[in-house]
Amino acid sequence: QVQLVESGGGLVQPGGSLRLSCAVSGISLRLNGMGWYRQGPGKQRELVARITSAGTTNYVDAVKGRFTISRDNAKNTMYLQMNSLKPEDTAVYYCNDYVGGRPWGQGTQVTVSS
Repeated sequence: QVQLVESGGGLVQPGGSLRLSCAVSGISLRLNGMGWYRQGPGKQRELVARITSAGTTNYVDAVKGRFTISRDNAKNTMYLQMNSLKPEDTAVYYCNDYVGGRPWGQGTQVTVSS
């Protein structure tokens, strides 16, 4: 049974940084492409960063150059380093595979505000 547990969110001022974690059980990150999604207030959930099984990364333009997706295969954990945060990054952040095909976790709230 696949389980995804996100953590690391919080309240941060504009320009600040956060590091999100996604602890994965039931599948191997080495064999599965995964991504970070977010759902802002009144918005649909969107995929903002992804990492292939080979380690190739892709980002949407809104976060390119500010966010970095990575993984630790030994810990079977995925990360999202978020720098230069903006108010528009405020959202609940989730991890899942490319198509959102796994059971969704509870997400972690990121609030960027002064």
